[in-house]
Amino acid sequence: MTDELPVVTVTYSPGTHLERFLSSLTVATDRPVQVVIADNGSDDGAPEAAVERYPNARLLHTGGNLGYGTAVNRGVTEFGSQAGEFIVIANPDVVWSPGSIDSLIEVARRWPRAGAVGPLIRDPDGSVYPSARHLPSIIRGGMHAVVGPFWKNNPWTAAYRQDHETPSERAVGWLSGSCLLVRRSAFEDIGGFDERYFMYMEDVDLGDRLGRAGWLNVYAPSAEILHAKGHSTGRDPARNLAAHHDSTWTYLSDRHTGWRNAPLRWAMRSALTVRSGLVVRRSRREMRRRNT
Repeated sequence: MTDELPVVTVTYSPGTHLERFLSSLTVATDRPVQVVIADNGSDDGAPEAAVERYPNARLLHTGGNLGYGTAVNRGVTEFGSQAGEFIVIANPDVVWSPGSIDSLIEVARRWPRAGAVGPLIRDPDGSVYPSARHLPSIIRGGMHAVVGPFWKNNPWTAAYRQDHETPSERAVGWLSGSCLLVRRSAFEDIGGFDERYFMYMEDVDLGDRLGRAGWLNVYAPSAEILHAKGHSTGRDPARNLAAHHDSTWTYLSDRHTGWRNAPLRWAMRSALTVRSGLVVRRSRREMRRRNT
């Protein structure tokens, strides 16, 4: 076992984001780090340039665009038995604040049953992103998924995202997968990310399965990062919107099985299909307008 802290990031033509990720990582912790860049088919040369510049980073070609969770699992496997107690999983468009990873580790040590610890996340405009949320119940989560894009201030979304909660260290239902410190024993206990999720909802599923296995998801606002967001999703927004709905269906249908819930599953599937068609068409219209 090594003293180096394992860090896994997944890239898909990350551009200049990856350089900022790696350069800011140098101030995020006093511990030595080893970074695995799990690359899902970049064509911009950024991952290759990064490993030339940063000797503590190595490149893992996944062989194609496998999705976020699958690539993370491959990256974690690269460390094998050399990984220590904690593993950092983060998007390459994260910018670390000084001491942010050390703060996450301090919180994890205060919460010995914390399977995952997540920081306070700021959007590029400085606002706090609601990254610590309740698990999506059929009503709260379903209504958020269906009406959220059209009614931004609806009460179901506000409750689901805990919009009115003051940032405080606490156990929550799930944490944004854009930046997590995971306890290796917990991650291995549940088998890592569910690889059926290509994009979206894999972090919700992870948080739920950690909770079911007796672990906690702990929000740690004493640690802070900036998340630029959208470095990969922006390349094909219509496709990714459709993937979001597919993942939502996978998550909700998994948790409402059996013949008694068949009408509920049918209603969920129908509502998500309608919503997906509407938002995908809207996205494509916007793209056409921008390109004309």
